[in-house]
Amino acid sequence: MADRFRLTIAQLNPTVGDLAGNAARAREAWEQGKAAGADLVALPEMFIAGYSAQDLPLKNAFTLDCMEAARQLAADCADGPALAIGCPWVEGAELFNAYLICRGGKITSHVFKHHLPNNEVFDEVRVFDSGPIDGPYAIGNIRIGSPICEDAWYEDVAETHAETGAEFLLVPNGSPYHRGKHETRLNHMVGRVVETGLPLIYLNMVGGQDDQVFDGASFVLNPHGKLALQLPAFAEAIAHVDLQRGDDGWRALDGTFAPQPDTLEQDYNAMVLGLRDYCRKTGFGKVLLGMSGGIDSALVATIAVDALGAENVRCVMLPSEYTSEHSLEDAKACAGAIGAHYDFVPIAEGRAAITATLAPLFEGRSADLTEENIQSRLRGLLLMALSNKFGEMLLTTGNKSEVAVGYATIYGDMAGGYNPIKDLYKTRVFDICRWRNAHQRPWMMGPEGEVIPERIITKPPSAELRDDQKDSDSLPDYPVLDGILKILVDDDGSIADCLAAGYTREDAKKIEHLLYISEYKRFQSAPGVRLSPRAFWLDRRYPIANRWRDNG
Repeated sequence: MADRFRLTIAQLNPTVGDLAGNAARAREAWEQGKAAGADLVALPEMFIAGYSAQDLPLKNAFTLDCMEAARQLAADCADGPALAIGCPWVEGAELFNAYLICRGGKITSHVFKHHLPNNEVFDEVRVFDSGPIDGPYAIGNIRIGSPICEDAWYEDVAETHAETGAEFLLVPNGSPYHRGKHETRLNHMVGRVVETGLPLIYLNMVGGQDDQVFDGASFVLNPHGKLALQLPAFAEAIAHVDLQRGDDGWRALDGTFAPQPDTLEQDYNAMVLGLRDYCRKTGFGKVLLGMSGGIDSALVATIAVDALGAENVRCVMLPSEYTSEHSLEDAKACAGAIGAHYDFVPIAEGRAAITATLAPLFEGRSADLTEENIQSRLRGLLLMALSNKFGEMLLTTGNKSEVAVGYATIYGDMAGGYNPIKDLYKTRVFDICRWRNAHQRPWMMGPEGEVIPERIITKPPSAELRDDQKDSDSLPDYPVLDGILKILVDDDGSIADCLAAGYTREDAKKIEHLLYISEYKRFQSAPGVRLSPRAFWLDRRYPIANRWRDNG
């Protein structure tokens, strides 16, 4: 019997629908494993199709193309180590989330996912059929169990593998990031290791896909839960895991240990990677945004430069008579600090023309929110014109606090294709800005040092749509607003919960009302990076027409 086994794990970034490209990436990883003397090269869940492909596998033509790509990949990888890779698969009249084992030019084994997640961003129950819980597959005389992603969060699949002869567990994943997710994964996988007494290799994909970011951070656990290897978060990596058989079974030899960043760095890295991959995978090379001199647009501009490079970012200041000198100075200073292109496009003439056009219809009516929204929508019009003319995707800049309560103008500052800070509360925006000013990492394309001027961080937030306007004129102070929103949105809490936390009934009811009546705006908003387990879109689905309110 073999006493050593080398497993090459490929924490890579697939693109949904790029079957040939994904197969080519897998082939490159297999070549590296072959050169390193691997017995098996493993890639993540659904790697051939990309993940999450949502309803694409329901298209028979798509799944058949995936299956053919997998068969061709198996043929291409005939002379060397075995290959394990995720792919949608049709068996009879059923459609499975499958993990394919390829040896000698053929697909020799199929593992079908049993537990289909139907919570948070996942909706696999409506796409795939649940597979049976089978025993392990063989690579030579070594037997391996592969619970697929969600299967490893439950006891039954791993225990069945162990009871039917598995010698270690290889868990392929498409597990998206949210704050604190890595610790949750570790805890669940330690549970499987303790229950089975087997080493466990947790292999996760990396990269952005629409609103989700897969953070990689793959790891290896030995019996009793000791960490033997830790790959970096948010970066591609290929590692060779050596397992050795002893008197007490198999153990993984210690490998590299990449430090895991704190949550501020994780959030920032997720926003950078999410935007970078969204642009790369949809074909946009350049972006632009309205640069107001405020903190949100400054952060979005900095994320864009770190993601795409300064030469691919256009910042546009569109001042009105309400724009302060500080905002003019701060916008230009921030664009200069990050090295982005800066345009100055006053809206006074356009606003005067629109005001004159509407004057006969508005005669006898006093100015109100309408005139404020005209400014925002005129800016949206001009930014979209620049987007069309120069082929640059427009970024929106509303934070989660504003998105929650509708403190944004639909068809105005909400216009655009992507919002990197959509799941970032305003209070955390301040924290992230301070963190970025103090840190620069190799994965950032922007400069080091203070990229966001201090005055942008410290001045009172304002939309500057009327004289002496402050956000606090319309909303509670952001620590209060965000505290209430975390209860109502993130915790699905009640008005009573808000009162118990020390907030006033008046503030809690006002925020709840704004939250519900703004649902129609969120329904039409741009996608953005998911950072929490309760991001707006797939995590939280509420009706637009809804009269229920919590009476507390």
